Amino acid sequence: MSTHKVFDSNKNCWKTSQATHATPLIDCANYYSALHSSICNAKHQIIIVGWDIDSRIRLLHGEAEEQSEAPSRIGELIKWKAEQNPDLQVYILRWDSSFAFFDQREMWALEVWEDKTPDNVHVMLDDSIPMGGSQHQKLAIIDNEVAYSGGMDVALHRWDTREHLIDEPGRIGPDGEYGPFHDVQMVSCGPVVEHLAELARWRWNRLSDTAIDTPEAMPDHGNERPETWPQGVSSCFENVPLAIARTLPEMDDVESVQEVRHMLLDLIGQAERFIYIENQFTTREEIARALNKQLKAKPDLEVLIVSSYDPKGLFETEAFWASRLAFKDIIEDGVDTDRIKMTYSSIRDQQGRLAYKRIHSKVMTIDDRYLVIGSSNLSNRSMTLDTEVDVVMFGDTDSNRKCIAFTRDDLIAEHTGRDIETTESIMGGKHIVNELMNNQIAHGYVLTEINDEEFTEASKANIFRTISDPEEPLIPPVKGLGGKLTAITNPRRRTIMITVGLAVLACIVGLLLFISNTVSWLDGDRISAFLEESRGTYFALPTVLLVYLIGGLLFFPVTVLSLAVAAIFGPIWGPIYGIFGALLSAGTTFLIGKGLGNAGLRKLAGPKVEAVDKKLANTGIVGVATIRMLPIAPFSLVNLVAGISSISLMQFLMGTFLGMFPQMIAKGLVGDSIMQIFKQPSAETVTYLVIGLVVWIAMIVGSQKLAKMYQAKKQSDNAEDSEKEESEQCIA
Repeated sequence: MSTHKVFDSNKNCWKTSQATHATPLIDCANYYSALHSSICNAKHQIIIVGWDIDSRIRLLHGEAEEQSEAPSRIGELIKWKAEQNPDLQVYILRWDSSFAFFDQREMWALEVWEDKTPDNVHVMLDDSIPMGGSQHQKLAIIDNEVAYSGGMDVALHRWDTREHLIDEPGRIGPDGEYGPFHDVQMVSCGPVVEHLAELARWRWNRLSDTAIDTPEAMPDHGNERPETWPQGVSSCFENVPLAIARTLPEMDDVESVQEVRHMLLDLIGQAERFIYIENQFTTREEIARALNKQLKAKPDLEVLIVSSYDPKGLFETEAFWASRLAFKDIIEDGVDTDRIKMTYSSIRDQQGRLAYKRIHSKVMTIDDRYLVIGSSNLSNRSMTLDTEVDVVMFGDTDSNRKCIAFTRDDLIAEHTGRDIETTESIMGGKHIVNELMNNQIAHGYVLTEINDEEFTEASKANIFRTISDPEEPLIPPVKGLGGKLTAITNPRRRTIMITVGLAVLACIVGLLLFISNTVSWLDGDRISAFLEESRGTYFALPTVLLVYLIGGLLFFPVTVLSLAVAAIFGPIWGPIYGIFGALLSAGTTFLIGKGLGNAGLRKLAGPKVEAVDKKLANTGIVGVATIRMLPIAPFSLVNLVAGISSISLMQFLMGTFLGMFPQMIAKGLVGDSIMQIFKQPSAETVTYLVIGLVVWIAMIVGSQKLAKMYQAKKQSDNAEDSEKEESEQCIA
């Protein structure tokens, strides 16, 4: 296959095209800054497709964040931009994800975006990927004139600078600090954007009832860079020919596409002198065999592979590290190992602290003729099961070949702690791999040959690899009534959450049923008998407190307890004892709720709890009192939810007292009347019962009216304050 005919749209690529300008963006600090700039300059349309798009991620850090007029966090930035320009349409398509990544994702991503952004921001979760696969394409299209593609997500644990310092204050997420992280993205403009935008629109339109319209004509900027090109970013490649290769699994409306797999195999077959690879995972044995074959066919060819070293968890160790041992054995079979090195980049500073650089990029160079920047790992799943997109640039001119060589040498320089000039000198000589591995600078980043036997042993097939790096869906398609095969997809995030919630609820209900069936005193009659024994003794109040405390923890109805206490202790002491018991029970379950909220229940509950939280915070004591007067939710449940919110314990207890004590008095009349009716039925006792019920109902109706009046007054006051502020601003 001759050099200029490698790209074959019938086999190894979807489209062939050209980028008027293109340049690699190395590491997330550079990509996030560029993306922030392009979003700020957008006028018409933003499309972002990703494995994850986390609204909490800061795109800017340090001085750039301090000096920027636009928000730094992407969720706030999109909201700000969409409100600023109502004609701008924003489309965000994120993978719905699987259970394995729950700890790495924003729990209620869809609801967060929908609740915090205006109507011109459209958000959707892609749940169409077959079981075991993932949505792995990473694209951002700005005004159909600038495109970002590659390996980077706007996600947790991604941001880092090119220095990859051991101590980096900006390298911290919602769940704590993380180590050095390396990735590569590409920004481009020109004809290539039309095709990447077409791919992004197709991804959205196949899932949504509201389609993204195809623009009538793509903007033509000639050889000039468009306004949405990121500020401060120069272009390395100019008018560079390229190809777009994809992986698509077989889905209900999609045939399997394995262009990436065929492209990489064809490119390896073109190598003459040097192949450079940096990739998160290297497990695809077909790729290893192709590399070994080319090494044997080309005696001068050398190969350098840079990947991660310390595995994250058992699944990564046994699925990817164990497979990498086999990958390494295949490449080195019958080949001088001085010509091929599989390495990792790490640093040990003068204090002896060691840090491993996490490699997440997906880059390959073939001599100085081809540069691949994409989303595909050298793994089974990336070749067949996940959705992927790689862009392959061809060095057709001296300038573009120099760009490919510079990108490769720049990356190697970063990983070896050298400057670019020294690296270029080594790359121009002989025995390149050995020279790169030798004489590296102490206390800087160095390349070291991997030794995965430290973590595991070679395994061609195991349960971990079957689950984490499959070639086919974990559950095969099933035939429908019409005989058509239907793919079994990953369970939706909402389905998983509902299942988990139902499981937790079932456990709680089961526990309560077990307690109610085994604890003989847990019923109304026995509680009344238990309270009756304490009447007239010094233990009356402690007994009531104990009953309310245990009843609250077991979600026993507070109304039943209040009526029982009133019936036994009368219309005066009954309400007094009852309110003390209710306050103790409410305060205890409130504190339990606060503890659960701090432990992560607030994150699990999502933005809906935030809405309740705001209402409680705005209304304070009056809001709590209103909730207590209206029988809208179980007593203990209200306590737990209030604990999750930001209202203080003192406000909560005062609101509970004001809302419940009048009811206690009414229940005292009702409860005592019921007891007297059973003991000595008469017109007087029936009258007391009727009066108590009327008072009770009147308090509920009155509380509703008071709540409405209070809310109306507060809205009126807020409106007056707003008008006053606007007036003062106008005067100023």
